Amino acid sequence: MQSLDAFASEKLQALDSTDLRRRLATSARHDAAWIERGGRRLLSFSCNDYLNLSQHPSVRAAAAAAIAAYGTGSGGSRLVTGNHPLYAELEARLARLKGTEAACVFGSGYLANTGVIPALVGAGDLILVDELVHACIWAGARLSGAAIRNFRHNDAGAAAAILAERQHYRHALIVTEGVFSMDGDVAPLGALAELARRSDAWLMSDDAHGVGVFGQGRGSCAALGLGAADIPLQMGTLSKALGSYGGYLCASRAVIDLLHSRARTLIYSTGLPPASIAAAIAALDIVAAEPALTERPLAKARRFTALAGLGEAQSPIVPIVIGSASAALAASLLLEEEGFLVTAIRPPTVADGTARLRLAFCAQHPDSEIERLAGIVAARLRR
Repeated sequence: MQSLDAFASEKLQALDSTDLRRRLATSARHDAAWIERGGRRLLSFSCNDYLNLSQHPSVRAAAAAAIAAYGTGSGGSRLVTGNHPLYAELEARLARLKGTEAACVFGSGYLANTGVIPALVGAGDLILVDELVHACIWAGARLSGAAIRNFRHNDAGAAAAILAERQHYRHALIVTEGVFSMDGDVAPLGALAELARRSDAWLMSDDAHGVGVFGQGRGSCAALGLGAADIPLQMGTLSKALGSYGGYLCASRAVIDLLHSRARTLIYSTGLPPASIAAAIAALDIVAAEPALTERPLAKARRFTALAGLGEAQSPIVPIVIGSASAALAASLLLEEEGFLVTAIRPPTVADGTARLRLAFCAQHPDSEIERLAGIVAARLRR
């Protein structure tokens, strides 16, 4: 135990010396966009609840009703005892949303990506990943045992050059994000889909930050006029714009049926609590009924970038690159003193020298506060 504690203490000291140590901060969300932390009420620009549906009365009521009907937990993995009746409705709704034959819900977005990728490719195959994809995509790729090559961010030509050399690989999988979580930019899905068609490769898009806020809620694929024939593997989460918890893959019936027998993170994980599934179904109802709601986060982000003198936002995510981790922490503290929660994003989440503030805009951010924040950023934080 002494050597273990000494190891941990040494590592913590190293993190402290470079301003890279993480600490959990107790935070209570009681309404749509505000958060209570350290005895203060702050307007949060660090939350991915883009439509504020986690606080919507209908979503909360659906979750409560599911607890009353089914209890608080699923009791086991989906293949044993945890596949309660709400799953079928949710997966059918997700498949309709994405225009696919079927869907499979996982315990989280991380579990989805680390389960799907190794279930579909392995030794003798090739995975091409955009260099800025989420950590769980990298984890899934490494678990697969396939050869992994990364291509320059959002550069379909670079991916094509790699695929041109793939002759000795059995299958090739291209993986990208619809909307990149730390940069807020949108992938060239059309170009990647065309590349996949030409090369007989499979294209997978992680649309965790696109569902609910693009294409009248259907995601970045729909916003670009693309469908299941273009992007056969469409992954997403229930935990962001849909205000619940969980992850999913929408694909053909054959692919989904294969996942039931091959995806280890599905087979060996406890099923979602009934409340989480019911909440997601209720959120999908709202997205379908209120298309104007899905447009607000991007509109508010673009209002902010115009007022702050920044390049026009491509999504509800707006990064302000600061540079060093210490400078990013100082900028975050400055905004907190002004009543805003904007968390500093530091390495290894982003590359060295690109620590940043990541602003996420939601439907219920007050315009007056967006204007005030933009004024502070323009006057005190722009490089």
